[in-house]
Amino acid sequence: MSTDRLLVHVLRGPAASPAPAARRGPRRPHRVCFPQATDAWMRRASVACSSASDGEAGGMTYKDAGVDIDAGAELVRRIRKMAPGIGGFGGHYIIGDKCYVGGTDGVGTKLKLAFETGVHDTIGIDLVAMCVNDIVTSGARPLFFQDYYATSKLDVDLAEKVIKGIVDGCEQSDCVLLGGETAEMPGFYAEGEYDLSGSAVGVVKVDKLIDGKNIVEGDILIGLPSSGIHSNGFSLVRRVLEKSELSLSDQLPINDGITSSQVLLVKFSWHRLSSMLSRLVLEIISKGGVKGLAHITGGGFTENIPRVFPPGLGAKIITGSWEVPPVFKWLQQVGNIDDAEMWRTFNMGIRMVLVVSREAADRIIEDNHGSNPAYPIGEVIQGKGVCYA
Repeated sequence: MSTDRLLVHVLRGPAASPAPAARRGPRRPHRVCFPQATDAWMRRASVACSSASDGEAGGMTYKDAGVDIDAGAELVRRIRKMAPGIGGFGGHYIIGDKCYVGGTDGVGTKLKLAFETGVHDTIGIDLVAMCVNDIVTSGARPLFFQDYYATSKLDVDLAEKVIKGIVDGCEQSDCVLLGGETAEMPGFYAEGEYDLSGSAVGVVKVDKLIDGKNIVEGDILIGLPSSGIHSNGFSLVRRVLEKSELSLSDQLPINDGITSSQVLLVKFSWHRLSSMLSRLVLEIISKGGVKGLAHITGGGFTENIPRVFPPGLGAKIITGSWEVPPVFKWLQQVGNIDDAEMWRTFNMGIRMVLVVSREAADRIIEDNHGSNPAYPIGEVIQGKGVCYA
């Protein structure tokens, strides 16, 4: 069954007999249904993921790779005591009837792959996407972007490639590169390496601000697909690649003729879809029914989805209701990574999760198909955190 036909089947269920022409009345809303998981690998993920894997079975974890999600969450809790109101995907600042939304991010250790491969013209697009996709979760239209580029000794040609990627990302995201900072810090970074971060600001009318407060039990989770790993989890990815003993020029066993670097850095780079994501999300929002959005980056499903819920609500994810890119299956197999760790580290093939009313879910799924599909991947439930079925 094609993707389009599957979505319609999931949405509508069995065909009903046509009503007589003379019978008119309010349109009866569809009931969104979810397909059963058909992939054995996905069926194993029917676990609650409120904490990271402890690694007792010998599998790799994000913490073992040097990234402690729990420590990051603890820091956020402490910062909240000093600056109440933080913790969302973007910060809100209201002036009159407008809310300005700001977001700051980087691309993490994915930079290491750029250093090793010499591919520097796409990492800037990833950077813009990480920031812009955060602020659109509030319904904000991106306005401008500012970057920070730091290195021990400035290589003008290399820096130009990086900044060109940032400019491309801004153009694709309908915002402007307003300015930035280039810092030359002798002896601070390894030769040939640099650090990269940025900030984006957008705007939305206060009465259109999306903050998740209206989310209720029974609302539907809609997933917009990713093309692959994007920019989170790369500390663990690099550990798995090291264990596999494959070089960046070797072919991964998941795609004929595709090298590791192309899969991890280029072929599945965020920039392949970033040009349409902010526009697509804002278009969906403009039609109504969207109550909350979660950008799936560091922390995966487990940490990010609950950030948009009011207290007392959680998420039930129906595994197998979308196609998981094969690179994630390869990572889990080679790294012997626990299911819970996979859901807490990677985007698993979903780059953005929309929380919508059931009526809006029908329309969104119908309107988005083909090259930009939208999948019903779960629902809001009573409880806390995320469970997988």
